[in-house]
Amino acid sequence: MQVNVRFETPRALLNLNGNFTFEFHREFKQATTSALEHAGLTEIEIDFAAVDYMDSAALGMLLLFNERAAGKKITLVNCKGTVKSVLDIANFGKIFEIR
Repeated sequence: MQVNVRFETPRALLNLNGNFTFEFHREFKQATTSALEHAGLTEIEIDFAAVDYMDSAALGMLLLFNERAAGKKITLVNCKGTVKSVLDIANFGKIFEIR
């Protein structure tokens, strides 16, 4: 799994690539911490276009990130297939905007 962070102030764009699983927790935390430390940030978009699988640990990482984001808007985009199903089953549409 890889994550690329790009800034278009006031938004951070995180592009995920690969399976979003527990093994990815360090990289995800580093990328999200970097995004949250960026000045003037009000919105974070996480792109799942290149993610085919996510496990329950990934759901936990998203919840922890949401807590750390302290009110910043987090949007999950390009969710499809299994990833979309997992997010729907977990009712993440009540927590995040999913497009």
